[in-house]
Amino acid sequence: MTITKDTSVYTIAVIGAGGKMGMRVSNNLVKTDHVVAYVENSPAGQQRTLDAGRELTDAATAVADADIVVFAVPDLALQAVTAELVPQMKPGSIALTLDPAAAYAGLLTDRDDVIRAVAHPCHPSIFLQRTTPEEYADTFGGIAAPQDAIAAVESDDPEKKAIVEATVRAIYAPVIDVHFVTIKQLAQLEPTLVETVACMIGSLLNEALQEAVNTMGVPEAAARSILYGHTQVALANGLRGDNPFSDACLIAMDYGRESIIKEDWKKIFRDDELDKNLARMLHLDHIER
Repeated sequence: MTITKDTSVYTIAVIGAGGKMGMRVSNNLVKTDHVVAYVENSPAGQQRTLDAGRELTDAATAVADADIVVFAVPDLALQAVTAELVPQMKPGSIALTLDPAAAYAGLLTDRDDVIRAVAHPCHPSIFLQRTTPEEYADTFGGIAAPQDAIAAVESDDPEKKAIVEATVRAIYAPVIDVHFVTIKQLAQLEPTLVETVACMIGSLLNEALQEAVNTMGVPEAAARSILYGHTQVALANGLRGDNPFSDACLIAMDYGRESIIKEDWKKIFRDDELDKNLARMLHLDHIER
């Protein structure tokens, strides 16, 4: 595992610096040599930023000087925020959002001379070789446990890609690899692969656990122990092929698939289904193409 660092220094504006993701981003950027301006509108967010020892900058000043503007605001606010600030950005700068939904849905304000980019953390892998208590505790990433990140940048200019990668490595640090894809591919990964499928399965596992405890009367400690251990085995065998599932397990897995999974479930990877999913997430009637 190799974590590289970019020694170039850029001017970065963080919009929404006092929010949930804004604080995570800012906590990492403050450790770098980049010139960072922190922007926050809400009183509570402003207070969190000040309590962290960071100065606030007004939005117009911050974006006018920035090489890259990080929009660390919720998806539902991105349309209004980019409409206000993208027109004020300097030519050749980069507008970076932290989730592909609004970008793929066409909700962001664009300019021909401003480059659109999106980046999202992969979060520390379940197969990561952790060595310290801090790494074990950091399940989200961005604190101690290394993670990969996914990025998309709508430019063929290697200098712009370098700015995006340096920023991504800074805000999600420590980062092992930054994988570049298209914005559409990133939307197919997030939400379809990881939220629609993986996060749903995680929630389903908890529902099954509660059913075993509350309905079947299994002691909770026993149910958690067997589920946590078997979840690791299931993921290691299913995703990496570490060990073969037993013949009896394969039969039980077939029963589970027949009882729980719809035969046409892979339709979620179709473009029209992605549009429907994103429209629901963004509280839209539909997505225009």
